[in-house]
Amino acid sequence: MSFAAQILTLYPEMFPGPLGVSLAGRALAEGKWSCAPIQIRDFATDKHRSVDDTPAGGGAGMVLRADVLARAVDYAAERSDAPILAMTPRGKPISQARIREIAAGPGVTILCGRFEGFDERLFEGRPTIEQVSMSDIVLSGGEIGAFMLLDACIRLLPGVMGAASSGVEESFESGLLEYPHYTRPNEWEGRTIPEVLRSGDHAKIAAWRKQRAEADTRLRRPDLWERYRSARD
Repeated sequence: MSFAAQILTLYPEMFPGPLGVSLAGRALAEGKWSCAPIQIRDFATDKHRSVDDTPAGGGAGMVLRADVLARAVDYAAERSDAPILAMTPRGKPISQARIREIAAGPGVTILCGRFEGFDERLFEGRPTIEQVSMSDIVLSGGEIGAFMLLDACIRLLPGVMGAASSGVEESFESGLLEYPHYTRPNEWEGRTIPEVLRSGDHAKIAAWRKQRAEADTRLRRPDLWERYRSARD
């Protein structure tokens, strides 16, 4: 059974886009996952295929209508029992642990926001929709977030990465940033590869990598470091 992705979007022509090349593209061609973009406007009922309206209470921009989106979500839910994720900066930040859960399932349905976002009643009426954010930034639409989420899932599917261990020793898998990497040449612009990495002593290499992962996480991501420390205590 392949991983099935449905994307509810106003711009279905954007997909598979960058997911049609490299690892994801090869996996798509091999049938390891499928990509089914769905045009939200197809669920509008007026002659103009309207999907948005002005914000209640005033303000700039437009808001995606709950009635139109609910019909689109219901249609997607009838086709798949995969989780439904809405891309929104108001959502819970996605984690690598959640990505692994999704990748281990039958697929995912992604609802891409646009304009000022969603009518909040959509989430009240369809409480199974999971609101997620890919980062503390605001994009012009959820499609870019959908690319990120799908790429993160697809690379974890069986047979997609050349080495199964490639997805294990990475940033966030153990609660830390990954240790730094080096490769040939041994010397470049007067900078050399750390001697321990050339020693052949696997125990010392493992200890060095853990120490650097901890040090870099503490320096660069104090939020991750505090969670890591709390989990160990």
